[in-house]
This record gives sequence, C-alpha cells and structure tokens, in this order.
Amino acid sequence: MSTPLRHPPAKREWSWRSQAFRGLVYQIVALCLIALVAWFLAHNTLENMRTRGIQSGFGFLAEPAGFDIGETMFRYESIDPYWRAFAIGVANTLRVAIIGVILTTILGTLIGIGRFSRNALVRGLCYAYVETFRNIPVLLQLLMWYILFTEVLPPIADAIGLAPGVFVSKSGMSFPLPVWETGHATAFAGLVAGAFAAWWYSRWARAQFEQTGRIRSMVLAPIGIALASAAAGWLLGGAPAALEMPVKGEVIIEGGGMLTPEFIAVLLGLVAYTAAFVAEVVRSGIQAVPYGQNEAARAIGLARGHEMRLIVLPQALRVIIPPMTNQFLNLTKNSSLAVAIGYPDVVSISNTAINQTGRAVECIAIIMAVYLTTSLLTSLFMNWFNARAAIKER
Repeated sequence: MSTPLRHPPAKREWSWRSQAFRGLVYQIVALCLIALVAWFLAHNTLENMRTRGIQSGFGFLAEPAGFDIGETMFRYESIDPYWRAFAIGVANTLRVAIIGVILTTILGTLIGIGRFSRNALVRGLCYAYVETFRNIPVLLQLLMWYILFTEVLPPIADAIGLAPGVFVSKSGMSFPLPVWETGHATAFAGLVAGAFAAWWYSRWARAQFEQTGRIRSMVLAPIGIALASAAAGWLLGGAPAALEMPVKGEVIIEGGGMLTPEFIAVLLGLVAYTAAFVAEVVRSGIQAVPYGQNEAARAIGLARGHEMRLIVLPQALRVIIPPMTNQFLNLTKNSSLAVAIGYPDVVSISNTAINQTGRAVECIAIIMAVYLTTSLLTSLFMNWFNARAAIKER
C-alpha cells in the first residue's frame, strides 16, 4: 500500500522577485507615508494654534462645565466637569440610536412584508408610506414632529390624558413609573433567563420542523416563555405593584417618567424616515428569493404566514443584512441632526463646549471618535450576524 506524497511546506521567499514580499514592502511604505502626512498635519495645526495664542489639548475636560443639560440619563450638575457633560451627550445619542434601530427594524420589516399582502388596501398604504417618508428630507421630518409637539399640542394645564397617569402636552409625554423594589430585580433576572429559554426553544422548534415537518409556534411561544419567566421572578420578589403616578399641575407635571418633545421628535423622525428604506430593503430581499421556493412551500401545505417566516425570510436574510447595516449606520449618524431641535446629544454638547472653551479641534475630534466607534461596533455586530445567517452550502 503506497503512502500519499506529502508536499513540503511552502517557504516564504524574502526576495524582490517574490510578489508577496513586494506587496508587503509596498504596504509598509504606504503606512509610513500615511503616518508621516498625519504627523505633518497635526504638527502644523498645533504650531499655528500656538502662534495665534489658541489653547489646545484635552485638559479642559477636567474643568467645570458651567452649563445645564435639559435631558440626562444620570445625575448631572453645572459644576460637574466637561467629560461628564460629554458622557451625557454620548448616552443621549446611544439612547436614540439603539431604540431607533429596534423600532426601525420592526416597522420597516412589517411594511416591507406588507408590500406583498393580498389586501390591496394594505399594499397601497405600505407603498404610500415608503414613497412619502423616503422622499422628504429627514431634517424636515424632525422639524415637523417637533412643531407638532410644541405648537399643536395643548399646554400642560390642558394636557391630553391618553390613559390613567399618561399625559401628552407641549412639554412631552408623562407616564407612571414603578417604585423600585427587590421584586423588579428578580423580574428582570427572570426575563433574562426566559430570553435564554425562548432562544433554546426556538432552536429546538426549528430543528423539529426540519426533521419532522411539524410546525410549532416560533413567535408566540418564545414570547410567552420570556413573559412567564419574568412574571415568575416578579412573584418570587413579592409582586411589587406600587407606581409613581404623574400629577398634572398648572405649570409642570410632577412625578412619574417624562419623555421630552425633543427626544420624541428625534426618535419618530429618524424611525419614520429610515423605516421607509428598510422596507425597500426587505421587499427587495424577499423578491430575490426564487419563486419556486414559494411554490414548494405551498406544495407541502404551508400556510402563507409559515411560508414567509420559515422559507422565504431565512433565505432573504443573506440579501437583506448588508444593506440593512447601511441603514442602521445612517440612522446613527443622522441622529446628529438632533441639534437642530435642541436635543442634547453629543453634537449639541460639543457645540456648547466649543463656544465656552474655544477647543474646536478637540471637540470635533470627540464627535468623530464617538460616531466612528458606534459605526464600527454596529458593522462588527452585523457582519457577525451576517456570517451566522448565511446559508451554508454543502
């Protein structure tokens, strides 16, 4: 019995005749040139600033900010340093971006699927939504929602009651908040455990469907598992039910939670605008799936909803995810337009810091670093998800 021949391992040839070696040298030279240009620009900028008596450096971040911020996610006072004010701005930016991405994905997916509805009214409404919101500049949409809240809605004294303890007025939206107790922590822990259990159930249900063809609930059942687990944790923690209710006064609404009109306008504007593009991404992804897949699903007796969820959408994901990533990045970067309506995001905080300190280069560098970091992290996550969702060829 002959043994197979083994080729010796390839050796790297450190010679100019080697294409790989020449490519490595060219890359090193290019990196050195880029670093040299960056050093020259930075040195020239700092030298010109020093000549004109302009202070530079990030030392101002430790100095007291001296200005208030109207909307904060954690404690902040005007005597706090600039770095804390920037942290407030970054937190406000991330709040809009994360909530906006979630709502945009849900709304855009529903509208994209609605374009294939057999109901002519649903198809028409989805088409009208896409053509309306994607053709109006996003800045105008932000201003439209902001004017709606600050000009059309009534003042606080005449606030509209949507439900017990829920008021809508020029000052925003007020709602009840639970009084924090141990039971809420156990409920959250139960929700996390239920989310893992729902994920495991979804994988098991999909594996059973692929092996036996038996369809199990892959939407309502996982949601029910997560909610039941959260309810169990809430009951184990003593079932706390106390709520801090907002009380409407003549000037302000005290107690409870509050969403400012600036935050609501930014969120609604970005979601409405970006969802129109996401809907088109979903529609094109579904249309990219060969129609024979739909016919095969109907041939084995799948209902239309199961056909879309189990057959079409999983195959459409490989087309949907890359352009969807672009829309998520656009939403995050478009949140910088919130400065136009006074929402205190990182751009708004930077503008105030520039006016007070004159450190324009440093503040702009902070803005660039924030958006670069968020964009790279979003791309990294979406690339990982794209690799997991890709159809594995045999």
